[in-house]
Amino acid sequence: MTCHTVAFRLVHPSGSTEERDFLTAGRELATIPGVERFEQLVQTSTKNNFAFGFSMEFADAAANEAYNQHPVHTAFAQKRWVSEVADFLELDYEPLA
Repeated sequence: MTCHTVAFRLVHPSGSTEERDFLTAGRELATIPGVERFEQLVQTSTKNNFAFGFSMEFADAAANEAYNQHPVHTAFAQKRWVSEVADFLELDYEPLA
């Protein structure tokens, strides 16, 4: 199992229509085959400057790679992520044995 998480901050004002549109569009990532336990998260701590997170799990590294190459993911990255995300941190975890 691989847990893929990305924490991010948008260029849009908090509570704006553009922010809501981005998050709504991000839900399409959950439809990609192999994505399990997709969650959209909001930051509640003041320990960092990231406002949101997307988290999902994959059965294995192959499913994660298939997600990375899937047209829905690549379109979202090119059309939305690149221009609307101000900063992000991406993490991929696997359970310790």
